[in-house]
Amino acid sequence: MANSLREVKIRIDSTKSTAQTTKAMYMVSQSKVRKAERTFKDYQSFMNSISSIVTSVVKKAGKEYSHPLLTKREIKRTCYLLVSSDRGLAGAYNANIFKEFEEQIKKHNSKNDFFVSAIGKKGFNYIQKKGYPTLENEVTYVRDDVMFEDVVPLTKLIVEKYLREEIDSLVIIYNHYINTLTQEVVVKSLLPILNLDGELKPIDYEYESGIERTIEMMLPMYLENMVYGIILDAKTSEHSARMNSMRNASDNADEVIGKLQLLYNRARQSAITTELIDIIGGANAIGGQE
Repeated sequence: MANSLREVKIRIDSTKSTAQTTKAMYMVSQSKVRKAERTFKDYQSFMNSISSIVTSVVKKAGKEYSHPLLTKREIKRTCYLLVSSDRGLAGAYNANIFKEFEEQIKKHNSKNDFFVSAIGKKGFNYIQKKGYPTLENEVTYVRDDVMFEDVVPLTKLIVEKYLREEIDSLVIIYNHYINTLTQEVVVKSLLPILNLDGELKPIDYEYESGIERTIEMMLPMYLENMVYGIILDAKTSEHSARMNSMRNASDNADEVIGKLQLLYNRARQSAITTELIDIIGGANAIGGQE
């Protein structure tokens, strides 16, 4: 019985330690969610301004102007960009991305019809494990404080591949942040850029290098900003998913501790009762001898 009580006590202490860790991680994630949400909302305002400028300039160029990044062509090979996380403990955050990606590639006849790239270590490891054709062999990490320069090299590589017609479309798959309890997997086409729906402003810009050269410089930068904004959105979702996961883990740990504590109390009570019976039995035996 003593060994049984000791084992239960060890399990209680171990679970309490786990609960302390998950509660601390929950509080950290909660703080990160608030910060990431503010950053994402602020960047949305900036992105709306960028979208308005690009839309105005392209419309100013007229319908006769064409650019490869704006022109739809026959899709022979698609590039999928998965926005994942570097770390786990975020519930189904990454699994939902991978599941949606697997659904998307069912439309292709073979692996030669698509490339796949990933932002985040989890996505990169998934691609390597599955043996899918990739654009690069290095991980694009996505730190908690997402920096613009983190996404520029990969985005530039994708644009170069598109302009050389090695890929014909870019589709990004990520978790869109709705609120702290809800994240939604979104599949969004980024290349070619067909939906320039920014607000048209009645401003006459002066183009030092000419309007066509200006557009050529603006479009890759516009794509970089779109990808960066999506990553900010996904990072907010990641923190939210991890916060919810840690909260659930803490609640489960508290429930387990309660059950173990009840088991421990019953076992201890049983041990005490057994000891009392032995003592009373011994006392009666001694009294009978007298």
